Amino acid sequence: MPRNLSAWIDLTLLLIVMLFVIVMLGYYNSFLAATSLVVWVCLAAFARERCRDRSVRFERYTKSVIANVNELMNYAMERLPQAIFVVDPEGRIQWASTQAEAFLGHAPEHGTDIKDDWPNVILEPIWGTEGEYVFVHEDHYFQVKYRPVKFAVHQPEYMVLFVEDVTHVEELRSEYNASRTVLCYIQIDNYDEVMQGQTEAERAGLLLAVNQALGSWLKNLGGFLKRVSEDLYVAVLDRKSLDRAMTEKFDVLDKVRQIQSTNRLPVTLSMGVAVAEEQTLAELGRQAQAGLDLALGRGGDQVAVALGGKTQFFGGKAKAVEKHTRVKARVVAHAIEEIMESADAVYIMGHHNEDYDSFGAAVGIAEMAKALDKPTHIILSDMNEGISKIEEYLRTKEEYQNLLVHADDIGALDAISPVLFVVDTHIPHLVADPSLLERVQQVVVIDHHRRSESFIKNPLLVYIEPASSSTSELVTELLMYFSDDMRVSRLAATALYSGIVVDTKNFAVQTGVRTFDAAAYLRRSGADPVVVRHLFRSDYDTTVALARAEARAQFFAGGLIATSIPETIPNIQVIAAQTADSLLRIENVRMSIVCFALTEDTVGISARSTGEMNVQVIMEHFGGGGHQNVAGAQVKGRAVDDVLAEAMEEAKAYIKEFDQDESDSAAGHQKAR
Repeated sequence: MPRNLSAWIDLTLLLIVMLFVIVMLGYYNSFLAATSLVVWVCLAAFARERCRDRSVRFERYTKSVIANVNELMNYAMERLPQAIFVVDPEGRIQWASTQAEAFLGHAPEHGTDIKDDWPNVILEPIWGTEGEYVFVHEDHYFQVKYRPVKFAVHQPEYMVLFVEDVTHVEELRSEYNASRTVLCYIQIDNYDEVMQGQTEAERAGLLLAVNQALGSWLKNLGGFLKRVSEDLYVAVLDRKSLDRAMTEKFDVLDKVRQIQSTNRLPVTLSMGVAVAEEQTLAELGRQAQAGLDLALGRGGDQVAVALGGKTQFFGGKAKAVEKHTRVKARVVAHAIEEIMESADAVYIMGHHNEDYDSFGAAVGIAEMAKALDKPTHIILSDMNEGISKIEEYLRTKEEYQNLLVHADDIGALDAISPVLFVVDTHIPHLVADPSLLERVQQVVVIDHHRRSESFIKNPLLVYIEPASSSTSELVTELLMYFSDDMRVSRLAATALYSGIVVDTKNFAVQTGVRTFDAAAYLRRSGADPVVVRHLFRSDYDTTVALARAEARAQFFAGGLIATSIPETIPNIQVIAAQTADSLLRIENVRMSIVCFALTEDTVGISARSTGEMNVQVIMEHFGGGGHQNVAGAQVKGRAVDDVLAEAMEEAKAYIKEFDQDESDSAAGHQKAR
């Protein structure tokens, strides 16, 4: 069908047909044909005039509509709440709407860089794509919706930015986030120790001082505090107050630590903090309790804040307090005996690249299993050069022939109900054989390192004592209470003794009364210090590498000394650990850091401290962990020098903050006096 805005063409066709009919009519009746022709002429004239009039009216109408539309479009462009910018790849403004002047504060000029007015505008990462983002400028939030545009093939590509002020919306969002509920569990983590030997009046005075410190802290934050038991508190505050507490780095820990009992022990707190996001109140409570357990497992005197799916830690400056009683060791020993009795096979493993503490603790657990006549295997990783001497020594003894196996040699488990003991670590990916954690349902964890956020899932029993010198010390205490007729072999006693010697640096670091009690028990059981000294002797190449690393060391103000071992050499972890220990003996050194090439693509870090500072906090920055005095980490895909530079910056910042806090605490203590 014909489609045209003009009706005259259609009428012309009709008139032609009518004229043809009139001509045909003339053959039959001329009078009637003449009359019809007159009517046809009048009708044609009328149709022509009518079409001309309609055409004039339609043209006038279209011109009016176009004029109005242009006027409306211009009006809309001027009144839009958004500012529109067209920019080139260099960020220069090619065109801007009139509303842009209200956003920028001045009329934008052609060719000027949009970042001159808005430095936070993002262009390069989003060029050629569609999307939106929000940026901040001078206390205002601006939402940018960006679209690519290309006018012609020969012209360059541009981006159109639709900018809208969303400050009010963002302020509402900030107010909403700031008002979210925060649940905090607070516990006096050394309550039994500080209260030991106190009179009722002294107990009441000590608790009053702690209550006043916590009450004043929560009052300043605008929170609510409720004491629910002798050593446990529950606090409720909002996210805004939590941000303030995090900015102040929970200084209440330092204030409470200044409170001392008559036995001169400082009071320390541990906190688990959870922020309400999308979880229920029941889940919020479980999350706060898990944070408190994590803080206590790391040695106490710190705060674990669960925020945004991650856990942040604050504090951790005080040493973990040694427990004066072995009640927990006795209870755990009896529990382990029951677990082993119900199992038909015992598997034991430590961390990857075992050291003497890990191996000694494993041998001690094996002694327990042997006393119950249980099939026992110690699983070793594929990298264990550090214990090669004692491993070879054990393999020569008939009673230990089938005890040691490598992770690759573990096939299908024949046992129906096996139990797996993990010693000297609690991080899943650091164990000798991570796959064994999935194959064995019953897992027991024994460790002396501060608890990390990453932990073995669903363990049957957990025994973590950060105040202990070593895992070998913990296992030795368990042997004391395991059975009345328990007899530790001379070789097992020597292995345990070597583990304590290594982690205490020959009884110089992290030793307590219970450490020497454990060493005395092992000596009575036949531990041979001469054999231990033989195990720790180093060869010529190791001695030379150690000397080179020490000569390369740099000393920094504040007591930091750092060095690197860029060469990939055998037994590198042992050399790095010995270097870190050796550097710590230098005058005025409080912290030592050694970075070394563990493999071609992995850099290892060994960190040591004299005890006043917590090197574990620094190593956690690199995804590692450890103890307050001894910690380490492994970094993949980076150069040794780059890792060393970053580690030194982290250590310097930590030392500066630590010294500042110490001076503030000392000033506050003098003022209080």
